[in-house]
Amino acid sequence: MKIRYFTTSIEVLFLAGVLVSVGQAGNWAEFAVWPAADEQQAPDIWGNIVVWQQFVTEYGDYDIYIADINNPGEPAAYVIGDANDQINPAVYEDIVVWQDYVVWEGSADWDIRAADINDLNEPQIFAVSDIVDNNECNPAIHGNTVVWEDEDGQAGDLNIFGADITDLGNPAEFQIAALEHDQQAPAIFRTIVVWQDNFFGDWDIYAADIWQRNKPVEAAVSYIEKDQQSPAIWGNIVVWQDNFFGDWDIYAADISDFEALRQADPNNVVEFTITSNEFSQTNPDIDGNIIVWQDNRNNNWDIFGYNLTTRKEFQITDDSHDQTNPAISGSVVVWQDNRNGNSEIYAVVLDGPEVALCTSWMAGDINGDCTVDFEDFAVMASQWLECYLEPAQACR
Repeated sequence: MKIRYFTTSIEVLFLAGVLVSVGQAGNWAEFAVWPAADEQQAPDIWGNIVVWQQFVTEYGDYDIYIADINNPGEPAAYVIGDANDQINPAVYEDIVVWQDYVVWEGSADWDIRAADINDLNEPQIFAVSDIVDNNECNPAIHGNTVVWEDEDGQAGDLNIFGADITDLGNPAEFQIAALEHDQQAPAIFRTIVVWQDNFFGDWDIYAADIWQRNKPVEAAVSYIEKDQQSPAIWGNIVVWQDNFFGDWDIYAADISDFEALRQADPNNVVEFTITSNEFSQTNPDIDGNIIVWQDNRNNNWDIFGYNLTTRKEFQITDDSHDQTNPAISGSVVVWQDNRNGNSEIYAVVLDGPEVALCTSWMAGDINGDCTVDFEDFAVMASQWLECYLEPAQACR
């Protein structure tokens, strides 16, 4: 594959310099990751590495851009691309993956490509999956595992596949979910893969434990009526957008007891609402105890957040233009922003009470919000003197 790769420099004022404030919702200064007149879309972030797709007007196609926002003194953007489109990037540590439109000997389809960017001056590019006449799209990565949606060239439906890339030169591909109808939009954390699935005629959220690559263990996360889409996962928490009440809301589920999920009983899923505002909330992402999404309650798309520990919602952006497609890593949030007339990638570093963490567990904290207060007392009082010992004679 012919690679177009170059670096370009621009001064980005970040942690080592003065942040240029271009709009605030909290007390956080937002900044453009790499200002450009070209269209920048679909950002992802891991640590200090931000990736996105950018339509390069000069060449007339999409390429993958990579920026290290912790090193403002270094070249700010690195570009990987060729004469065709590279889109939908994702990043984990030193590995960037994307879908790549490959033309080869009269055949053309989408494949999954990746690059080891440990040395950004000489990235090691390799194929993750390049099945002829199959379209492999929308990759996600965590650890040494890449997952994607795979369109069978003959059956025509979408399935979820993965690959172990421990050996970069020889990725070991495996099947995760290949049922009738479509399985799409995979996300992964460690050995748990989640996706949206329309096996029952509407979109539901499913998961699989791929600890044993040849025997993935599948379970339903949310399969109530209406549509559940765009899942994301961190730790034991899965988040998604849900239109059960007629507009898009953000919901989440605790899948700690994966074995219970396998019993296909909705009562086994600890599902809860993140936000159910009457307007639309879509495209959630999660890292640690913070969930982010795009929200149009103010008649344009803004980025909002929610702290799972304090159980408080907060607004991240309030510019009058649209901010969409957020992603989060640690305390840094990135998104797609059209405040300058074209889509650019913006970022903010969150701090303060909105992103508070629990530093120590307390026995009296019954409801798990890292505070012992009357809410905990109310929980205790609601079950005062109840006893579930068997036999009942053991209760006093």
